[in-house]
Amino acid sequence: MTDSSRSFIQASAQPEPLNDVRRRLLLALAAAPLGGALSLLPRRAFAAASTSVIEGRNLWLYPGWESLTDDATPACLKAVDLIRQATDKLSARGIRSVIVIAPLKARSCPENLPDGTALSAGVAGRYAAIRTHADSLGLQIVDGDAAIAAVDPAQEKYIRADYHWSGHSAEAVAARVAERLVSAGPLKGAAGAGSRLGAWNEEVRYGDLAALLPPERKKAVGKDHFIVRTVVASPGLVDSGPPVVQVVGNSMVQPYLGFPQKLSNAIDRQVGLTWTFGDTGPWKTLLNYLESPEFKANPPQAIVWQFNEGQMMNLPSAAGQWDAASVMADDAFLARLSKAVA
Repeated sequence: MTDSSRSFIQASAQPEPLNDVRRRLLLALAAAPLGGALSLLPRRAFAAASTSVIEGRNLWLYPGWESLTDDATPACLKAVDLIRQATDKLSARGIRSVIVIAPLKARSCPENLPDGTALSAGVAGRYAAIRTHADSLGLQIVDGDAAIAAVDPAQEKYIRADYHWSGHSAEAVAARVAERLVSAGPLKGAAGAGSRLGAWNEEVRYGDLAALLPPERKKAVGKDHFIVRTVVASPGLVDSGPPVVQVVGNSMVQPYLGFPQKLSNAIDRQVGLTWTFGDTGPWKTLLNYLESPEFKANPPQAIVWQFNEGQMMNLPSAAGQWDAASVMADDAFLARLSKAVA
């Protein structure tokens, strides 16, 4: 185990090769690890993918496959209902749940959308509608909109030519999650097991959206400055016990952007991590963890389950949105979850 992962457990899975140019290709690309996006797309798909990148002001790029006009709120609320059913089953096992939804990049950074482009009224109100419905069900959803809006204006909220939120936004949301976890009651485990945070560091590379553009446009957009933490060794954490909290999600919560480290640091406890590519989807990713030997051996006190707003309308049965191995009936998802936590 490397120094950067000593205070959390990382599990990831490679997606199956993608064979046709459909929207789920782009969803998979969007949630790929930074710097490795092109490996998810066959060469013949690059040109088609580039048409789904929106070029905004000041060389900002946005994912065109996340509609800014079709709100799909009713489908998102159905997803919230299913999340609640899932978290009820976890609660019956004594496991708390906190839900994180990464907002659309266009929601958090609308100022650089192309002239004449804006969120429709339905999309503009969708995130709040999801949270309101969740509140009515007693479901713990962190206000990612507010957390990201509070990021220092001198820092990027999302990475200019990349799909992902910035390291500063990842940490801001993780801090809100930590507040929810601590306010719910004492955490198990030993204090002192949290990750140490290094100094902020700048790395220059092409963003994943820029990598989708034709060569001449990619060159014109240029490389991004990724502001991320330097790795700090945490001696002694290897033997500090199993994770008290498990993060389950996609590449928004991968270690490179610092979400699990910040959460671990804020609660001063061991934090585990299970993340997969975006075309696996949040439903199958949760099952991947719950059906694993790690969960069987050491169930956590809490699970932080992360979604992307742009995929919230897709239930487990959304064929064409998830890879084939991840598609299942909604009832089948609940049945597998029930069996895993029994």
